[in-house]
Amino acid sequence: MSDIMKPDHSRNMKLIGHSDQGGLADGIQVMVEDGFAYIGHLFSQGFSIVDVRDPANPRPAGYVAAPANTWNVHLQVADGLLLVIHGKDVFADSAFADEASYYKAAAGTALGTAAPKKARDWDAGLAVYDIATKPGEPRRIGFMPVSGGIHRIWWTGGKWAYVSALLDGYTDFIFMTVDMSDPTNPREAGRYALPGMHQAAGEKRSWPANAKFGLHHAIVNGDIAWGAWRDAGLVVMDVKDRSNPSLIRHVNWSPPFQGGTHNCLPLADRDLLVVLDEAVLDDFEDGLKNIWIFDVKDPANPVPIATMPPPADQDYTHKGAHYGPHNIHENRPGTFQSSSIIFSTWQNAGVRVFDISNAYQPKEVGALVPPPPRSMMDKRPGKKPIIQTCDIFVDKAGLIYVTDYNAGLYIMEYTG
Repeated sequence: MSDIMKPDHSRNMKLIGHSDQGGLADGIQVMVEDGFAYIGHLFSQGFSIVDVRDPANPRPAGYVAAPANTWNVHLQVADGLLLVIHGKDVFADSAFADEASYYKAAAGTALGTAAPKKARDWDAGLAVYDIATKPGEPRRIGFMPVSGGIHRIWWTGGKWAYVSALLDGYTDFIFMTVDMSDPTNPREAGRYALPGMHQAAGEKRSWPANAKFGLHHAIVNGDIAWGAWRDAGLVVMDVKDRSNPSLIRHVNWSPPFQGGTHNCLPLADRDLLVVLDEAVLDDFEDGLKNIWIFDVKDPANPVPIATMPPPADQDYTHKGAHYGPHNIHENRPGTFQSSSIIFSTWQNAGVRVFDISNAYQPKEVGALVPPPPRSMMDKRPGKKPIIQTCDIFVDKAGLIYVTDYNAGLYIMEYTG
């Protein structure tokens, strides 16, 4: 296998360090605070802590196990606190060994929460940890139960957190506001679901059964929440009244495009929105996914004006595993912030950096494709040792933290 620090391809980027996360190399979302990286796992359940105070020599610093049949794939840090999701460990279930069975079905149907008939065998909700008292040593201080679980969180500190929640009686994940004023006792404040999602209330869906109309997560700027609603596209919500979020506009481009909307990043100073559609199936089965640029001068009328150019240094469509966008750096307060440079992960095509100074003509200005993983954490049938860059976090100093769910944590630098 290739040397883990020798990229397969690089342009205006270099590798600084790497960690296998103490042998639990399956990294999903990563957050960095006070010299420690907190990393959710896809197959190892729980989450890990890596000491990154020396970026060239990151060291495993701990692991927090999840309850049985539960994963902690997503987390957030702010205000000396760590928020961690608890949800069904989907890929440990033999029913989802083929990813298509998950991504082509409503979560409530797939997990049995839309019309519950039996008790849960997983832990579901939002856990809160103190990481200020002893950085790198999370101490759990609170928990909010959520009937079916949470997928992802947006929280940058303060009173309000925003989660995608799977509730009994709903077809899929919906938008929920969470009151964090008492971190030991977070509680639901309000919720919003697309019409047709509240199955227990007698609502009927208007979309195909194999379309995933569920919220991945929303990014909130001011009083607007920009929701990435998977196969339902973009859902813009008014959250001025956190107890009663309401719809501003729903825009969907699937079909004719393939759906899977995953991130909606507002660039408020330019009235732009960067929207990423996630590639979720191997061997290019779900086709080309885009990172879009929308003009959102009028939030009630988002207009697509461009897409990021796909990688052109080789034919990644035939490389195998997932090819296409997965995540973007989300400009969190206290991290690297830019309305012209966009950092993204493209799974088998590594990391791509785009300059959108001209929003109508975005261009790639940096790339780094790590080598194949040394071993496989993904034990599902047919999986191959191919790089799958997953999440990306860029700190205030410009260091780039990238996870891969077989290869662990990479620390990179953009030199362009």
